[in-house]
Amino acid sequence: MDNKEASSAQWAIETKGLAKLFGNKYALKDIDLGIRHGERLVVFGPNGAGKTTLIRSLSTLIKPSAGSVHVSGLDTRRNQARVRRKVGVVSHQTYLYGNLTVYENLKFYGRMYDVPDLEKRIQKVAGQVSLESRLHDRVATLSRGLQQRAAIARAVIHEPQIMLLDEPEVGLDPQAVIMMRDILDVFSSGECTVVMTTHNLERGLDLCEQIIILNTGKIVYRAEKSEIDRANFAEVYSHYTGISQ
Repeated sequence: MDNKEASSAQWAIETKGLAKLFGNKYALKDIDLGIRHGERLVVFGPNGAGKTTLIRSLSTLIKPSAGSVHVSGLDTRRNQARVRRKVGVVSHQTYLYGNLTVYENLKFYGRMYDVPDLEKRIQKVAGQVSLESRLHDRVATLSRGLQQRAAIARAVIHEPQIMLLDEPEVGLDPQAVIMMRDILDVFSSGECTVVMTTHNLERGLDLCEQIIILNTGKIVYRAEKSEIDRANFAEVYSHYTGISQ
């Protein structure tokens, strides 16, 4: 580990001057973050604000156009495989293979990450997301809510230190949303570092220890939970985004 990475190891996630261009348009610009180990950061912002691009940058799914991203002290440009072993990603995209069963998906990802006692681990995470009876069903035959449960199991199969949640509740019916919140509450407690993007101000404020608001690819507001006036936060959000909640 070089000196730069050693200095970044104090943070679970650190970005400096992070920017991402698509064509000649910035999806992210000058993003500076420091997220402590075990901390929960919630990212608010309207559609097109850059929330998904941020999650994809942190998870190594896309490369920054400028700036740096360190995860547990590891530069994501140079250590993609090592970073991915530390990170679990849940989004409205499941990253599951529809023609495979839930079990086959979990076994595939478990082998990718060299998960020890894989059969035992598959049974444990399937139980945590209440999918024991659907393990041998093809993913494509499952409802959206059940697919998202399987996606959570996939994301945690390797016991990641960091969870990245990109609007995981989008597209779910009310019953599935309640189920997902219960599951995510379990995985976001304890020592796991969590970054979650959401439109849901109430849910985000319940989860967060610090928050940022993104708009047009920039951080326009940031605060610790202790600094937030919950009663008036919708007004703060509207002020910085122009969108009423």
